[in-house]
Amino acid sequence: MNTLVTDVRFDDDKMWMTLHDGRELGVPISWFPRLARASTEERLKFEISAFGLHWSALVEDISVQGLLAGGGANE
Repeated sequence: MNTLVTDVRFDDDKMWMTLHDGRELGVPISWFPRLARASTEERLKFEISAFGLHWSALVEDISVQGLLAGGGANE
């Protein structure tokens, strides 16, 4: 099953993802130290794939399936 992300946004503490079925998933930004240290501009330069999110410049990949299964970061 692929869980498509349609939107990503950040607040001071969380990364919020809107999924194609309308669900919103918020996860602590602290789970992803590279994203936590990144600038706003760097955070917004991501690619959406069928499996999750990718930040080339930050060398960060986040599996939406993993997050839905209760996983965090693997750094």
